[in-house]
Amino acid sequence: MELKLNSLLIHGGVDGDETTGAVNVPIYQTSTYKQDGLGQTRGGWEYSRTGNPTRAALEKLIAALENGKYGLAFASGLAAINTVLSLFKSGDKLIVSDNIYGGTFRILNNVFKDFGLEYIIVDTSDIAKVKAVLDDDKEGNIKAVYIESPANPLLTITDIEAVTKIAKASGRLTIVDNTFMTPYLQRPLDLGADIVVHSGTKYLGGHSDVVSGFAIVNDDEIAKRLYYLQNAIGGVLGPWDSFLMIRGIKTLGVRMDRHQENALKLAKWLLDSGYVDKVYYPGLESDPGYEIQKKQAKGFGAMISFVLKKEYDYKTFFKSLKLITLAESLGGVESLVCHPASMTHAAIPKEIREEVGITDELIRFSVGIEDAEDLKADVEQAILASKKGA
Repeated sequence: MELKLNSLLIHGGVDGDETTGAVNVPIYQTSTYKQDGLGQTRGGWEYSRTGNPTRAALEKLIAALENGKYGLAFASGLAAINTVLSLFKSGDKLIVSDNIYGGTFRILNNVFKDFGLEYIIVDTSDIAKVKAVLDDDKEGNIKAVYIESPANPLLTITDIEAVTKIAKASGRLTIVDNTFMTPYLQRPLDLGADIVVHSGTKYLGGHSDVVSGFAIVNDDEIAKRLYYLQNAIGGVLGPWDSFLMIRGIKTLGVRMDRHQENALKLAKWLLDSGYVDKVYYPGLESDPGYEIQKKQAKGFGAMISFVLKKEYDYKTFFKSLKLITLAESLGGVESLVCHPASMTHAAIPKEIREEVGITDELIRFSVGIEDAEDLKADVEQAILASKKGA
């Protein structure tokens, strides 16, 4: 039977173990597999970098959740991105969103640039700008558009379907980082994207206890090449971490519902609080991406960024928090805050950061599933404690 998404989260992919009746997929903690003769494998299993039954169950699950044909699991989100970028060759160019995760910028600027893969930074929320850059590429060197939507950390919304139509019209690929939304809220393949990537470390795992990444596609040829690269490069997810990811995904729906409920309450409160100059959250009706996000997703996520008024010191704010943790990462059940300029986006040159709005005063808030009133109280007391001259 065809399952709805909340059931698919629990029963999708490989549902339990047919051999023993165990309701959970077993952890196949092995590096290799016995062969009955030369070329005679049991079920095609030969070496766990190439394939492992626990990882394969997870890969089947993430493909089903994203409404894709093929899913690949990696040791981190950046391992997934590294493998996807390896589809391209020297002389190729990519369009990338102007506020993307600092690690994505770092691998493009400090690793792949040395191999001749170039990038052009564009405000992908402005479709006219994307089209203009593609139209100006007379030599056809631009091979793909790489989008984050919502983007990290300013939550900028890109119309994924509009970009994919422009890209497909000229034979370019569209790659979408869907980490902030997850397939529970947004399915970029359904909007025309060719490749979806995730840091599974975040909402998919959901408990800050495993690092992982994914790539999901529908195209047979792209999938064939990605599987080759996954095996050749070798940044695969291990069986224990694959098991943890399957376990985490089972509760994705209930977690995301609570995450979003809390985030909207906190965003509205911050907007009206008088403590901040700016709140970035696509779930606010005043946000420029609100209508597009309503159209292409079934929710707004649980990431908020905000800028404190100048009478408050952001460094003191971080030190004054009692419940909320200052830490890298996001998407766990616990609330986390970070300072993008010196943490997640430190690899991006200061002039580029500030041009797009990633200033020293910007605070990124991953809203967890604690009681919203406790979160509000902690933020408020930390803001009040950070008042200059107090």
